[in-house]
This record gives sequence, structure tokens and C-alpha cells, in this order.
Amino acid sequence: MRVVLDTNVLLSALISPHGAPDAIYRAWRASRFELVTSTEQLDELRRVSRYPKLKTILPAHRVGAMVNNMQRAVVLDHLPPPPEHIVITDPNDAFLFSMAVSGHADVLITGDRRAGLLQLGRAGRARIVKPAVFCAECL
Repeated sequence: MRVVLDTNVLLSALISPHGAPDAIYRAWRASRFELVTSTEQLDELRRVSRYPKLKTILPAHRVGAMVNNMQRAVVLDHLPPPPEHIVITDPNDAFLFSMAVSGHADVLITGDRRAGLLQLGRAGRARIVKPAVFCAECL
């Protein structure tokens, strides 16, 4: 199974070691599914982790370790834009849709209701679900 994790899920895994995002991240590290990411997402993860509100709770070495671990995932270099008929409320999250489609993912996991990804329900063949749903159904 191929999975795309929204950056907010990855950051949540680092912030709270007891929630669904952390369980998902640990499952990937245990090779229970194949992770699809992109150079764009890795850049976003580095950038967002430096925001003042996150910098105080996320040590740089933990973010760096995650980015290094993600280098062994399926890393997509070039992402096409989503099709014109797909409306994603937050244009900064459009790359997640493209990652799911281009990476032939089965699931896109996001906790961000505002981006409109959850409302879309699908990205290509990938279902779009919340972390708790993925844990209940797949872990």
C-alpha cells in the first residue's frame, strides 16, 4: 500500500508521541506501508518547522532525523499541477493532491479540514482520510 502523509500529520507525529499521526509514522518506519513524498514536501517540512511557534516545541535534530528518514521513501521530484476541475481551497496543499496522483498512492492522510482535501474524498485512486480513520482501518 502506498500512502501520502500531509505535512501536518508528520509534524503532529513529532509533537505528540501518543496520537494517531505518531502511530502512522511508526508503522511506516516498521515498513508496514510505502510512503510517497516529494522534494516539495521535504522543503515544506524544513521551512514550517522553523516557524517560531513550532521551533520552541520541535528540536531541529528531530525534524532533521525525520527528513533524513523520509529520503528512503518514494521521493517525487516533479509534480504536475492538479487538474483544473479540482478545487483545493488552500493552494499550498495542492501539491499533496498531485503527490497522491503522481505517486499512485492508495491513501492520502490529512488532518487539515480547511484545505478541502477531506471534502474531495479522493485524489486519483487514493482515498483521502483523517489519521484516526487510517489507524482504525489499516493499522
